[in-house]
Amino acid sequence: MKRTLHGVTLAAVLFTGGVSLAQSAASPTPAPGAKTAAAPKGTVEFKGFVVPADPKAFLERLHYINQSEIKQAELAQKNSQNPDVQSYAKMMVDSHTAADQKVMDYAKSQNLKLAEMPKPANDLEKKAMAADKADMEKLQALKGAPFDSMYMSAQVGAHDAAIGKVMAAQHGMGATGELATLLTNLSQELPKHRDMAYQTLGKLDEAMGVGGAGMQGGTMDHGSMGGATKTK
Repeated sequence: MKRTLHGVTLAAVLFTGGVSLAQSAASPTPAPGAKTAAAPKGTVEFKGFVVPADPKAFLERLHYINQSEIKQAELAQKNSQNPDVQSYAKMMVDSHTAADQKVMDYAKSQNLKLAEMPKPANDLEKKAMAADKADMEKLQALKGAPFDSMYMSAQVGAHDAAIGKVMAAQHGMGATGELATLLTNLSQELPKHRDMAYQTLGKLDEAMGVGGAGMQGGTMDHGSMGGATKTK
């Protein structure tokens, strides 16, 4: 299938709130008329995306995602020769550095010391963090077009997941004040990142003359932190 149709479907699902983009591993898609399983204790859930209810734990995951994005983007600036990918990577470094500073400043204002690496809340998070490390190692071994394919395809999926998790926090955490503002800013910025990633990936597809540039290097999704996985 052409990536264009697939991308439109993802965007439509995410922003109209139709069928969930991702379902909790502990809560598979319910049958019609069945009750939706409650989110695990200590978490909040929205349309299949699950995040910690505790602000400190949630902030640690935002910090982890920001740092992961920065490291991957810095690698992209070194390993890619594609000007569109490099432009995207620069934007990601700048944007996620600024976003992470806001996260750290807010945490400091609340006397919260955030861990660099969140303690996995369950086996799913533990596996996701191990997968992140493995995927970063894969990226480090790639250069040029293979790197571009893996990096950009991963960016689309990661941002779909990150947007969903911010939506879950907005709907379930009851955030107010600075935290609510931080979440609002993320809900506005992350879709822009996702759109730019999708457009850049489309250019890679066109350059190859096929609809599957992102299939070469596999996929990675550090956005899976928090307990949600994508349906196939």
